[in-house]
Amino acid sequence: MTTAREHALNEIAFCETVLAKGGLNVLSDTFRGVSDIEAWEHYPPGDVFDPSSNAQWFYHCHPAEEGVAEHGHFHCFLRPDGPEGAIHHLIAIGVDANGRLLRLFTVNQWVVGDDWADADRTIDLISRFNMQMPSPSYLVNRWLTAIFVAYESEIADLILARDAVLAAHVPPDGTAVREDRALEVTSEHVVALLPGH
Repeated sequence: MTTAREHALNEIAFCETVLAKGGLNVLSDTFRGVSDIEAWEHYPPGDVFDPSSNAQWFYHCHPAEEGVAEHGHFHCFLRPDGPEGAIHHLIAIGVDANGRLLRLFTVNQWVVGDDWADADRTIDLISRFNMQMPSPSYLVNRWLTAIFVAYESEIADLILARDAVLAAHVPPDGTAVREDRALEVTSEHVVALLPGH
């Protein structure tokens, strides 16, 4: 019997395979119709929001750095009370320039400016991330959803580690911990590439 994780890993591979048939990947399909990619901008503009699940995401990249494999990352959120309600950052999904999954990581609150929720509350939201929208790419949305299923336990562990790091961190200048710009990434899981990558 196929486990949920195995099914999700197959789903990830399926989405990548279908995109590859058209000479695309999750990154190039996210940028479909975009001629000039700018660092820090949200792609697609206005983010992607699923009104059924209240899941939301955007992609952005930082200025290119020599020797850095990561092109950018998908920031994934949930708005449990709907589009006008509080927004909670769940995880960031880092990919290389070919759209290959590199890492999952959490960030300090100042990075995304979300509405803070502690680890227990945030972990309860993981299973609710379900992005079934046609644009900017149905396959990219399916791929992101499958990552949440395939790596659910790792994401939960990262969120727990995030809170532990924040609890132990003491900014030297008295800044509030969640506003300390010296602390950006709070936990990270490097992902082993799937077969065929």
